[in-house]
Amino acid sequence: MSTTASTGNNGQEAAVAQRYSAAAEAKEPALCCPVQYRQEYLKAIPDEILERDYGCGDPTAHVQEGDTVLDLGSGGGKVCYIAAQAVGPHGRVIGVDCNQEMIALARRHRETVAQRIGYANVEFRYGLIQDLALDLEVLAEEVRGLAVDTPQGWLTLRRIEQRLRSERPMIPDESVDCVVSNCVLNLVRTEDRRQMFAEIFRVLKPGGRAAISDIVSDGDVPDNMKNDSELWSGCISGAFREDAFLKEFEAAGFYGIHIASRQSEPWRIVEGVEFRSLTVVAYKGKQGPCWERKQAVIYRGPFKRVEDDDHHVYERGARMAVCDKTFQLLRKSPYLGHFEFIEPREPIDPQEAEPFDCSRPKHRHPRETKGHDYHVTSETSGQCMDGGKCC
Repeated sequence: MSTTASTGNNGQEAAVAQRYSAAAEAKEPALCCPVQYRQEYLKAIPDEILERDYGCGDPTAHVQEGDTVLDLGSGGGKVCYIAAQAVGPHGRVIGVDCNQEMIALARRHRETVAQRIGYANVEFRYGLIQDLALDLEVLAEEVRGLAVDTPQGWLTLRRIEQRLRSERPMIPDESVDCVVSNCVLNLVRTEDRRQMFAEIFRVLKPGGRAAISDIVSDGDVPDNMKNDSELWSGCISGAFREDAFLKEFEAAGFYGIHIASRQSEPWRIVEGVEFRSLTVVAYKGKQGPCWERKQAVIYRGPFKRVEDDDHHVYERGARMAVCDKTFQLLRKSPYLGHFEFIEPREPIDPQEAEPFDCSRPKHRHPRETKGHDYHVTSETSGQCMDGGKCC
C-alpha cells in the first residue's frame, strides 16, 4: 500500500507524500496492520518489497485465474506480485500509484519476480487512483517545455489532459476483471472520493468485481483529528465510517456488496473512536434493460424476507417474479445457494421478450411459468424421487 492525495490542506498533503517516500526507503511499522498472506506466493517476492509493505488486508484472495487485475495504490508492489501468481501466466496485473519512490521500488524487482515465477505479467503506472484515465508519465512527456505560469499555459495544460484521457487513457473503460486495493482509499481527500468510486466502476468489465481492504471507523472522525496530518497520513483520520464505506459502493452502481472480512478487535483507538480493517467485495453488472421471460425465484431463507440493491423484495419460500437480468445475476456469486430458480415450461426467446414491468405485483403465480392451459396429471410410479419406495 502506498498513497494518493490526502485532504486539500497543503500540510496534510505534504505529510502524506513525505511519509510514504520515506517508507519506500525504510520500513515504518506504524503504517500497517498484521496481515496473513498466502505464504507460497511470498517466496517469489524480494525481501526489500516485503519489508516496505504497508497494508491492512489481503484483497488478492478474491482474484481468479486469468483475471486482468488493477491494484490501486500499489506501493512497493507486494499485492501486485501476489496477484500475478494468482492470475497465472494468462492473467495480467497493473499497479497504479502516485508516489514515484514506491513505483521505483516496485519496478526495480519486476525481472526478479518474473524469473522466479516463470512469466512476466505485471506493470506499474504513475497516476492518481481518483483519475485513472490520466497517465502522469505520459502527461509529463506531452507538456515538456510548456510554461504553465500563465492563464494561457494553464488552459493548454487542461486541454492536453482531456485529450490524453480520451485518446490514451491510462486504464480504459471496462478493461479490468478485478480491482483491488490495500489500505489506500482512506488517503484520498474527501472531495475526490465520489469520483474515485466512479473510476473503479468505469474501468471494471460488466461482471467484474472490486475487492477493497481499508481502514474504517466505528463512528464519525472529529474535525480536529481530520486536521492532524500525522493521523491522516497514518491511515487514521481519513478512515471511512464503516457503514458509509459500503454506501459508497452502492452509490457508484455496484451490487452484491458484502463484507468479506472484518477485524474483530480494533487496530487502533484514538479519542474513543475505533479503527479496524475491513475488506469489501462488490460486483458490477446490474445495469441494462429488464426483460420479461416468465422466470421466478424462491428465496430459501433463513430470513423472513430480504431486499436487494434495486429494491426487489424476496419473501422466504415465495415465488417472486424477476426479470431475466436479475434471474441471471442471482445464479452467480455472491448469491449462490440462497435461491431456487424456476424457468417457464415454454422458454421465451430473448429476442421476443417484452419489457419487464417493475411496478407489477412481485409474486409470480405458478400458471405464469407453466402456462394457463397446462392441465397435465402425472401417473404414480411407485418410486420416490430418491429411488426408494414411497409411503
